[in-house]
Parts: sequence; structure tokens; C-alpha cells
Amino acid sequence: MQTIKGIPVSNGVVIGRVFLIEDDVSLRVPRRSIQSADAPAEVERFDFARLAAIEELNQLHKTAADEMGREAAKIFLFHIGAFNDPSILNPIRSMISDDLVSAEYASSAVLRKLAEKFAQHPDSTFQSKVDDLRDLASRLIRHLGGQKISTVSSADDQTVVVARDLTPSQTAAFDRSKIRAFVTDLGGKTSHTAIVASALGLPAVVGTRTLSREAREGQVIIVDGSKGVVILDPDDETLDKYLLRVEQVRQAKISLHELAGLPAATADGTEITLLGNIEFPEEIDLVLDDGGKGIGLYRTEFLYLTRTTMPTEEDHYDAYMQCVKRLDGLELTIRTIDLGADKYTQLQAENPERNPALGLRSIRYCLQNLDIFRVQLRAILRASAHGPIKIMFPLVTNISEFRTAKYFVKEEMEELDEKGIAYDRDIKIGMMVEVPAAALMANAFAREVDFFSVGTNDLVQYTLAVDRTNEQVASLYTPIHPAVLKLVRDVSRSAKRHSIPISCCGASAGEPEFAALLIGLGIRTLSVTASGIPLLKQAIRGLTVAHCERIVKKAISYDSESDAAGYVRDRLRKLVPEVFERRPLD
Repeated sequence: MQTIKGIPVSNGVVIGRVFLIEDDVSLRVPRRSIQSADAPAEVERFDFARLAAIEELNQLHKTAADEMGREAAKIFLFHIGAFNDPSILNPIRSMISDDLVSAEYASSAVLRKLAEKFAQHPDSTFQSKVDDLRDLASRLIRHLGGQKISTVSSADDQTVVVARDLTPSQTAAFDRSKIRAFVTDLGGKTSHTAIVASALGLPAVVGTRTLSREAREGQVIIVDGSKGVVILDPDDETLDKYLLRVEQVRQAKISLHELAGLPAATADGTEITLLGNIEFPEEIDLVLDDGGKGIGLYRTEFLYLTRTTMPTEEDHYDAYMQCVKRLDGLELTIRTIDLGADKYTQLQAENPERNPALGLRSIRYCLQNLDIFRVQLRAILRASAHGPIKIMFPLVTNISEFRTAKYFVKEEMEELDEKGIAYDRDIKIGMMVEVPAAALMANAFAREVDFFSVGTNDLVQYTLAVDRTNEQVASLYTPIHPAVLKLVRDVSRSAKRHSIPISCCGASAGEPEFAALLIGLGIRTLSVTASGIPLLKQAIRGLTVAHCERIVKKAISYDSESDAAGYVRDRLRKLVPEVFERRPLD
């Protein structure tokens, strides 16, 4: 038995057999010379192949939109845009004409050079875009007649695809009646392939490094997409445990869904509001179906990540109006763009930052790119006339940032007044608390904001100095750390002192152990992914506030995060054992 740890990107537990996919395109094509007189025809052949690829992508986009939703399917519009990008096309045409080489060789050489540049970049987002470049090369060379694409049409039921990497097109084309999960050596949480996997509900683990070299065709494999664990040739004991777990998960989904219509109230009658975290408007239906009462975090940067051109005000407005209509009067909290760090802007930057996680990102980026910021604010304000919307600024570290951002909201309000355009004049403006500086200054911030939302993803990362996407230090990333708990406690106390609402919208809020601690710290609104709502509701209904307060008081007293986490899990297993019976294996 061999256990490999990777990066979890799409939840689910699957037991199946390995189906190995070799690289469809190595990005290396033998050099073939052409005659000078043939160069124009070869350039024309390249352009015909490019147009055929665009036509194919248009059809794929249409199909993907039906299956994944319009926003997720915009990944393929990104590829179409790349096939119209002069910075990619002109070097290929020039190489054909100047070096007198075939269109296949020029296409592969140019895209290979760009892929290698991205792969060698220390920033994970550059690395994660290599699969998009491979997708472009594969499609071009196929239409030039140079290569065929591997298929999994011969796969059996319960197939787990194992590959060095997969392109978004390959992933979207999987027959999900046969392909139950996939694992790749490369990739990260922000790759387009990961986005597609999550949108399709296909369990996936990426970043396993060498699995495609170690796995064998037909080998028994377990994929735990929730934990980022892959097991090859499990022993009988492990296999039996996971077989039981798969059945428990199947039954749990059925029984947990029955909780959707029940209140999320503790056993002693304290109501806890459960909201959803979304990237795409279509996810709202899942949130509501699982019992969510609104959206506590709409991450809007996906409007940028899935296209090659800047989204217009109407693009923003259309997306927000989709949300408002689907929510039908329920709360929508829109986080202004969290660009920078390992996202879209680093790919666009002329001089990428050495450490973008500590650089020009989130609200800092917005305040230095006011044209982008103002476009989004106008769209949010216009949409607020049609339903309850809140504005939330990310990664605020000082009072000046919040005041300045709020000033621009007021300026856009005045512009709309002059044009006679309606908006919610009482729109609430709050901030995410996701850096220690903001948590420590929470009492001062509470005098300025309409609400707090604790973002545990970055708060844990910055407090513990741990990159949660780095598998080498992932074990050090834990929200159940006394230092993190003390910061959240202080923020909650400040919110209560100034009578402003507080919620938690980080991924950790969906974990029953941490949710219990948040309740014990006085937080009564939790915003999580749609799939996490039913299990979280079951945990809440089995606990009392007194239970949660005692647990968090003890957890904070520990000087070791492992001792604190062990204590919390032990107590919760005793108080709500049925919740842990439905959790993925530890």
C-alpha cells in the first residue's frame, strides 16, 4: 500500500481503478523545414487550423455552459481569446516565415517556450496556467493534423484518471458515468482544470508530483478529494474502511438533505444563520437547495480569471443581477475583487512581484487601480436597487484603506444621483478581517464599519506564516491554533461591544470542530460552501452554546495547537458522534 499526499481541489471519496493518460502533447514536435516559397501557404494553413480550433471551442463552450454554468464555462472563452491574441499568434507566424519551419513546429515551439517560462516561475499561478497552454498547443497541432488526442472511451465504470497534468478541455469532456475522479502530478487550487473539476463535482487531487510514474494501469486506487490523499493498492483493512465510508457518504447525502428545511438552531434554541460562499451565480441554487439562507461571500475575481479582456460594468451588473434574482430577497454579500497575490494580475504584470501574497493585492490593488474599482462599485450599487446587497472590502489592514474605499463608494453614489439611477442609499459596507493587524485593531475598525466577516483562510495563513496550498507545510496550517482563536475572540468581542454584525466566511467555518469554536466565541453567522451546509447544520443542532463556550475556553488555554485540536475533536466526537461518522477518514 502506498499513500500519497497532494492538494485537494474537489471534494469526494472514490474507490476505482487507474486509467493512465499520457501527455497528449509534449509541446515538442520534430522540426520540419519548408521552402521559402511555401511559407505563405504554411501561415495560411496555421490560420485555418486556428479558426477550426476556435469553432470547436465555441461548441465546447456551449456544451460546458449547459453542464457547468455560464461563468465556469467562460474558461473556454479565455482559450478563444488566446487564439486571437497577437502576442501568441505573431511569434508563430514570424517563426514560420523567418525560420522556414512547419506550422506544427512553430506552434509547439512558441507555446512550449511560454509554458516553460510559466512552469519555472516561483509563483504557483504562473505554474497553474501551463495546462492552458498545453490545451492550446494540443488543439492547434490536432487541427494541423499532427497528433490525435487520447480518449478514455474504453474506460470502465469507477475509473480514476491519473495523468501528469490535464487540460480544462479534457476534464470537461470526461464521461462522468465512467470517470469518477482524477489525480494529477501538477496543478494547483487556482488552475482552470481545478475550477472545472469543482464545477462538475468531480473529486480531484492535484500536485502529487510523481503519481503518474508510480501508478499502474488497472491498479486499485482510493482518491480522497476532501483530504488530498491518494492510496494505491490499499490493504484489506484500509479498503474495508473506505468502502464503508463511501456507502456512509452516499447515505449521508440522502439523509442530510432532509435537514435542508429544518432550522439551524443549537440544541438550546440559539439560531445560527448559515450562508453560502460562491464563485458563480449558478451555485446559489445549490446553496438554497442545501438549506442556506443567502450568500455571505461572492468572490467576484472569477469575472476576471475566466476571460482575456477586462469585464465591463455591464458584465459585473449582469452577474450580480443573476444573483439577486436567484436569491429572491435573500442577502447577498459581494466581496470586491481580490486580485493580486497568485491570481490574474501577476500574469498580466510587466514586472511580477517577488512575494505577491504580501504585495499589491485585494483592497490595495483596487485603490491603485481606481478605474477597475469604480466599475465594480457602480455595478454593485446599480444592482442594489433590486435586492439586498452588502459591499465587503478584502484584506483591509488599516483604517485609512477602509475610509478611502468607502469614500469612492460615496463618490459613485453621487454620480448615480446625477444620472438619476436608483440604488440602495442605505447599503451596508463592511470588511473582511483576515490579517492579524486588522484583528488587533478590531475595536477601532468597529467604529467605522457596518459589519465584520472573519476570513480564516488568510487569517490563519498570515498568523501562522503557512502557505496552505504548499503540501510540504500543509500540516502546519490549522485554524484550531490558540493564537488564531485569540484573534477571532478579540474581533468578536469588539463587534459585540459596538453592536455590529459579525460572521465567518473562511473555509474553516465549514468544519464542525471550528464552527463549534466560532459559536463559543459568540459568532452566530457562518458562510460556507453549499456542500458543507447540511453536515454543519447537523452539528449545530446537536450542540448547545454552553458546550461550545466550554470547549473554546479550554482550547484557547493550550500552548500547543496539536493539543488544542486533539481536545476539540475528542469533545465533539463525544457530543455529536453522528457528525464524525459522516466525515471523510482521518
